[in-house]
Amino acid sequence: MTGQVRLALRGPIGRVTLSHPGKLGAMSRAMWRQLRDAFLHIQEDGALRCVVIDGEDGGFCAGGDIAEYPSFRFQPESLRHFHEEEVWGGLGAMLACDVPIVAQIGGACMGAGVEIASCCDIRVAGEAARFGAPIARLGFPMAPRELQLVAAAAGEATLREMLLEAAVLDAVEMKARGFLQRVVPDDKLAGECEATAGRIAQLAPQAARMNKRMLRRLAGRAADAELPAGLAQRAYDYATGAEHREGIAAFLDKRRPLFP
Repeated sequence: MTGQVRLALRGPIGRVTLSHPGKLGAMSRAMWRQLRDAFLHIQEDGALRCVVIDGEDGGFCAGGDIAEYPSFRFQPESLRHFHEEEVWGGLGAMLACDVPIVAQIGGACMGAGVEIASCCDIRVAGEAARFGAPIARLGFPMAPRELQLVAAAAGEATLREMLLEAAVLDAVEMKARGFLQRVVPDDKLAGECEATAGRIAQLAPQAARMNKRMLRRLAGRAADAELPAGLAQRAYDYATGAEHREGIAAFLDKRRPLFP
């Protein structure tokens, strides 16, 4: 089972659900491609006025599907393709979407989950939600486009803490730092997000789309923004490195990594 991204439409409101049973919504390669397809469809659907993105069973997304990593992460070319085409294909489609996006964040929001949430316009979390990007334990850095995205949404100081200290922050702290608009009791989360989407859907849809386009331009976060020359080419040279292999092997073996 590689998981799936489901798109459900109900009048002017859509819902995108990250589903990976037993893995807390962890993103597989197939799910990144499905995420892109879902938001390309949403962008073209002129009747939609708001989209909510959530996970199953009160969760959100615990990161990437690490079980898949040994099949592609240890060669620079396949690693580059994963991040620049598959991951950024999904995130880029979200960033380029003119329909307002509400993140319904319950439970674990780690790594890929923080990246997906960073693409959303309104972020609402349950009190039990936890946020982080502890990939230093896996022996690899955040890809450049993804790092730029999260730094813009969560703040560079918060991202440094997540990446360099493997810090995991709670919802109240993330709201205090400006990443979240609201934190509500876990049993009120779904209702709050439905109400938020309903309020947005009652407002002028073309004004919302124009606002999102202008915000992208002003923030310099257009989905096709270019990285400095050569950066994307060099960023994945670590693929064959010992730390990278050890971090992922240790996770899959359920042991503490031994970094030299």
